[in-house]
Amino acid sequence: MKRIASIQDISCLGRCSLTVALPVISAIGVECAIVPTAVLSTHTMFQGFTCKDLSDQIRPIADHWEKEGFHFDALYTGYLASAEQIEDVCDFFDRFRSPDTLIFVDPAMADNGRLYPAFGPEFPREMAKVCAKADIVVPNLTEACLLTDTPYKPQFTEDEVKELLRKLCALGAKKAVLTGVGFTPTELGVMAYDPEKDEYFTYIVDHLPQHYHGTGDLFASCTIGAMMDGRSLEDALKVAVDFIIECIRITVASGKEKYYGVEFERAFPFLLKRLGKV
Repeated sequence: MKRIASIQDISCLGRCSLTVALPVISAIGVECAIVPTAVLSTHTMFQGFTCKDLSDQIRPIADHWEKEGFHFDALYTGYLASAEQIEDVCDFFDRFRSPDTLIFVDPAMADNGRLYPAFGPEFPREMAKVCAKADIVVPNLTEACLLTDTPYKPQFTEDEVKELLRKLCALGAKKAVLTGVGFTPTELGVMAYDPEKDEYFTYIVDHLPQHYHGTGDLFASCTIGAMMDGRSLEDALKVAVDFIIECIRITVASGKEKYYGVEFERAFPFLLKRLGKV
């Protein structure tokens, strides 16, 4: 069984970050070890949430794991609680990266043209250091713009998206995937770029107007899980997009409050069938 170490926060209630990564990766049939960067009472769409920064635990966990000689097939990062954690995460990569270890970075820090409230304007420069070590980096449009000093706008042309992807790889990432890509108001999907082959890959589906917190985390977790299950990046991206669409459809039909995130648990039968496991 493949093993992923996921480094990101855990929200005790609300479907995002490790609350999503652990069950999704596990359901795919891949072991998910965790390094919590912070513990939040709920995700940040709720008012008055509590947050315990766990920066002082990252290196001790790494020390123990290194002593035990643990091996990881992938290292997957999401939301990091502060700029101070960047150095520790980069050190974690250096310690546990081996020739067969995939580093997968979701630079979760912004959406809809704005940084998340916890981060100052200097944070994208720090996050770029993590992206520089990635085999695959998967930002949304806002995050890609912040990482590459590109002015944000709600919609980009295909040529502009390709330029963003090239800029992301220029940071040091071996491959880049951009989420939230759509060239007309009725479509949405992803575009990826492999600079070594100078090839682009696009997967676009019908745009659903609903927006739910945590779908980026769900997408990243499904993608890396499917890759560790033996899928190519391109196939894993298709699986992840289709899974997100199914999760949204199920949640819309349920009529539940959108702040809690999508009801991904009810979409697991779809995911397992999509992966050919049932």
